[in-house]
Amino acid sequence: MTRDITERKKAEALILRQMKELSRSNEELEQFAAVASHDLQEPLRMVSSYVQLLSRQYKGKLDGKADEFIALALDGTVRMRTLISDLLTYSKVAAKHVELHTTSSEKTLQNALVNLQGAIADSHASVTHDPLPAVMADEMQLTQLFQNLVGNAIKYQKDGTPKIHISAAVDGDGRWDFSVQDNGIGIDPKNFERVFGMFQRLHTPEEFAGTGIGLALCKKIVERHGGNISVESQAGQGSTFHFSLAASFEGVPLAA
Repeated sequence: MTRDITERKKAEALILRQMKELSRSNEELEQFAAVASHDLQEPLRMVSSYVQLLSRQYKGKLDGKADEFIALALDGTVRMRTLISDLLTYSKVAAKHVELHTTSSEKTLQNALVNLQGAIADSHASVTHDPLPAVMADEMQLTQLFQNLVGNAIKYQKDGTPKIHISAAVDGDGRWDFSVQDNGIGIDPKNFERVFGMFQRLHTPEEFAGTGIGLALCKKIVERHGGNISVESQAGQGSTFHFSLAASFEGVPLAA
């Protein structure tokens, strides 16, 4: 019995050390991502400025190949700037201490829609929602979550007008289960896990622009709020993203 207890304590101590080491490693990776993405912005800005200068001064004055090369270089700097910006956003979310407060999810959705008003106007998207509850959340991160999910729903369309509907219902554990439903291109069930991974893209940049960080950022935000995120979809039949958040204690029912 004594030997069994000793072995169990050794195993528990080993697991604890490994968890601490993993946590430290994750923190170092997040710090590296933040520093690297921040420090990369200045040299990229310089490269981008000079390529733009080449384009303005020499476009049409050299041969067709030169114009093509300059255009490709410009496109590359735009993609790299987007990637660095998304990576910096992700690292900030990962590093920031989350302070949960009673937050109106309806207000944060409206904030997200203001940020997306250009994309909504260009696509003529219809974004509707049911009455949404107060939850325990970081307002800025919840806004980012709605912005990414609705923005994706607008972007991943083939034909027709994007239609997005947001709703929420109390689940059996007294948490709010949010749904963001769209009529987009859908996702093959075999890719459900993959879409939430960093840099995981299901389409080429020529089909849909992006860096493959958006849904990974959504997953990070939801998990840092103590919730889960998942998707229901079929290819060509739209998608519904679900995520859960703790209910606010201020007059909100904690059970269905």
